[in-house]
Amino acid sequence: MTQSRLISVGIVGASGYGGMQLVKLLQEHPLVEIVYLGGKESAGKSYAEVYPHLGHKINLIIEPIDIDLIIARCEVVFLGLPNGYTCDIAPKLLSKGCKVFDLSADYRFKNLQVYSYWYNKKRNDIETANSAVYGLPELYRTDIQSTSLIGCPGCYPTASLLALSPLLKQGLILPETIIIDAKSGTSGGGRQAKMNLLLAEAEGSLGTYNVVRHRHTPEIEQICCDLTGHEVKIQFTPYLVPMVRGILSTVYASLRDPGLIRDDLLTIYNAFYRSSPFIKVLPKGVYPQTKWASGTNLCYLGLETDPRTGRVIVFSAIDNLIKGQAGQAIQCLNIMMGWDETLGLPQLCFYP
Repeated sequence: MTQSRLISVGIVGASGYGGMQLVKLLQEHPLVEIVYLGGKESAGKSYAEVYPHLGHKINLIIEPIDIDLIIARCEVVFLGLPNGYTCDIAPKLLSKGCKVFDLSADYRFKNLQVYSYWYNKKRNDIETANSAVYGLPELYRTDIQSTSLIGCPGCYPTASLLALSPLLKQGLILPETIIIDAKSGTSGGGRQAKMNLLLAEAEGSLGTYNVVRHRHTPEIEQICCDLTGHEVKIQFTPYLVPMVRGILSTVYASLRDPGLIRDDLLTIYNAFYRSSPFIKVLPKGVYPQTKWASGTNLCYLGLETDPRTGRVIVFSAIDNLIKGQAGQAIQCLNIMMGWDETLGLPQLCFYP
């Protein structure tokens, strides 16, 4: 791989957990240079003030969000803003030739009516939304190569869809029977002060939230529809667990052919993900743990069949801040730019 110069990159929303993870990973990427960090409440602070442990590597000031400044400096822009903000910024960046990676939900949906219903914001940027590609490389690698706008998936959808995709694509399950039980660490709730994320509230406790109305439900359903070619409705229940990072998603569904056994499905999964360097399909009888994926861009998949009930159970473990957010966005950048897909992305966990 030969490249005469570094690609200039800006990160808007650099003080959040996703932004911090982007800064950390991109600082080690050999083909990019971070030239702009943007924020609102944190504007005017040095990055070392916000994240002292990165101060020896990042000598930049967080600047106000200035579209003209971003356009002048950056070829690639990562937008780590709250839902509803990116759609006001991205069209201007794209019109000036910037490549945009949106970490919010704004460009994950083709149907903006669905987005508006779940996120309470009216949208009229239909043309821009239609140009966006859902940034799950294992499913949309070819489309990612030919776009300038990526709607980076949510962390729950990433873990759940990677577990489901081979089953849906091959028509091996009854889609109407899909149940997803997913557990996330507290960093998935962001860096803002929230009562349920306080250590005194979360430590030693396990609880669910947003039952039957979590915003990642329609996102998962949209990609399931892509895979099957017809409408799919799923039952999705999220849980908050007392750990900082990681997601374990457990997917249940009824098999069309109850005679399928675990070994058959392992063969199918290994074939489906044979060209996906960040997917690790585990051998029979081995089920993933979140710690294995911690600090990596990997997704570990384990599965089992239950001949008594005719169901398949798939387990998916990722780091919600990396494969579920910043790392996956960089994976998409690598693909878009024609670079090695694994460039600058960690594959060794923090374990133990």
